[in-house]
Amino acid sequence: MATKSVSIRIEQEMLDKIGYIADYEGRSVNSHVLVLIRENIKAFELQNGTITGKIPPDVNVKPSKK
Repeated sequence: MATKSVSIRIEQEMLDKIGYIADYEGRSVNSHVLVLIRENIKAFELQNGTITGKIPPDVNVKPSKK
């Protein structure tokens, strides 16, 4: 599996806090963010089913809150 790099904009206070949590857990910020992403994907798939293949742009929209 190829590893890609992603850049995000984050407020300093939030970065400091996620850094604190990562350090508490014995991880780097990068590793901790990956853990959070994996947990989010797992939770989403448990609720909505496994994500497979590419999602067409017209389907890749957040459902309305009706």
